[in-house]
Amino acid sequence: MTSTISDKKIRLGIISALAEEQEGLIDVMQDAVTLTHGMREYTIGQLWNIDTVAVLSRIGKVAGAMTAAMLVEKFEVTHIIFTGVAGSADVAVRVGDVVVAEALVQHDMDASPLFPRFEVPLTGLTRLPSDLRLSDQLAGAARRFLENEPASVTLHRGTIGSGDQFINDSVRIATLKERLPDLLAVEMEGAAVAQVCFELNIPFAVIRTISDNANEDAATDFMHFVKTVASRYAFGILEEFCKAYVSSTVDNAEVLHNLS
Repeated sequence: MTSTISDKKIRLGIISALAEEQEGLIDVMQDAVTLTHGMREYTIGQLWNIDTVAVLSRIGKVAGAMTAAMLVEKFEVTHIIFTGVAGSADVAVRVGDVVVAEALVQHDMDASPLFPRFEVPLTGLTRLPSDLRLSDQLAGAARRFLENEPASVTLHRGTIGSGDQFINDSVRIATLKERLPDLLAVEMEGAAVAQVCFELNIPFAVIRTISDNANEDAATDFMHFVKTVASRYAFGILEEFCKAYVSSTVDNAEVLHNLS
């Protein structure tokens, strides 16, 4: 069975920073083969009938960027999804909610006065947009998965900020929110992956489950949430995404066959 996006064979790269954020995926991958490169293990196989490479990036923007670049250049992925957890940056975004990025910003980028604050130098961009079609499909998968979760859990779409800082300071998050009013969540890798994908012309999407409120209790909340909730959300949403995607491509193939 061939899986395609825009009539192009897909090889999906799935990145998470921590093992708990990807727990269970390797176990269900068919014909899995693991290769070690650059101190990372890349597992190649079929995930719900989609050709997939899954890898843990480790924490931080450089780690995320290197992993994304290797997925594209060495493992020839055509699309990338980053899944993991994040801290809330908005009062409407609560612990347990899910955020799909429409754009990502490096909230610790500041090359002023040479460039405007938050702008990635020489790109002209402050916010790096995710791929709309891939993000729509991922949001749809998240919505279906969350139908079986408590009614209080909400799916959000908007801006996610990334920086090489674990934010556990209510004053710091308030300052970021003042400077970036549309910010919904903060984490440590997504915008760096977005920059790599932008420069290499690779469609990407980022989905984050909110683990904490980026305040003084963040470290305690984060570890508890990652261990008890994050892996289940990531597994369930990706299962929904892959199965729905394969189903849609089969339906499209049947339509084309009937027209021929």
